[in-house]
Amino acid sequence: MHPLMPTSKAGLPLLARVRALSLALPATTEEINHGRPCFTVAKKTFAMFLDNHHGDGRVAIWCKAAPGDQGDMVESDPKRFFVPPYVGPRGWIGVRLDTPKPDWKMVASILADSHRLIAPKRVLAGADPSRPGRRVSTKR
Repeated sequence: MHPLMPTSKAGLPLLARVRALSLALPATTEEINHGRPCFTVAKKTFAMFLDNHHGDGRVAIWCKAAPGDQGDMVESDPKRFFVPPYVGPRGWIGVRLDTPKPDWKMVASILADSHRLIAPKRVLAGADPSRPGRRVSTKR
């Protein structure tokens, strides 16, 4: 079990925005995994929020990406996108949020794409936009 990793003062409003975008997706819950806030659907993680992960100096999210998207994104904007450790070899993308003006529409789209890639078909078929996700206990 990993201890809860603190979020920096600068990261708190970014986490709040990621939380709002993620929990608006169908059947989403928030959990703590490896000491970090994670967003799940059907008990599978589709996004992680990381603040200075192992001293990398970034506030970012890691999300599942469609095949081929990771390379295209990193090549198109390496200051914003990166290959995250551990999950990067499985096609996940890192998205920096600690930029002067994060593109929240793009972040919302990446979160939604990751959710769609992870969510079971039954969740996507029965998605009710009037019933956003919920936050669950962060104790572990």
